[in-house]
Amino acid sequence: MSSITPHHFLILAFLLFGVGFLGVVIRRNVLLVLMSLELMLNGINVALVAFSRAGANLDGSIFVFFIMTVAAAEVSVGLALLVALYKKRKSIFTEDMNLLGN
Repeated sequence: MSSITPHHFLILAFLLFGVGFLGVVIRRNVLLVLMSLELMLNGINVALVAFSRAGANLDGSIFVFFIMTVAAAEVSVGLALLVALYKKRKSIFTEDMNLLGN
């Protein structure tokens, strides 16, 4: 049985980031775009923890804690904006939100 190396974690991080990036580019639903952004941030977090663990240094893990804090704030602000836009536009699709003034 083979052991799990940092390369395996980096492949996982790349896949998470790639799926999140495709979700941001392809999806039209704002809620799914926000979820894809979270997936991208989690991919970055996995890569930082893998580098931190491989280097026997805790700096990457501490940085991940701050990224998770910012991600939580991003979700709360993003959902508040989504609710406000839904009240105004009655839609959560990106093509319906091209002008914020109307």
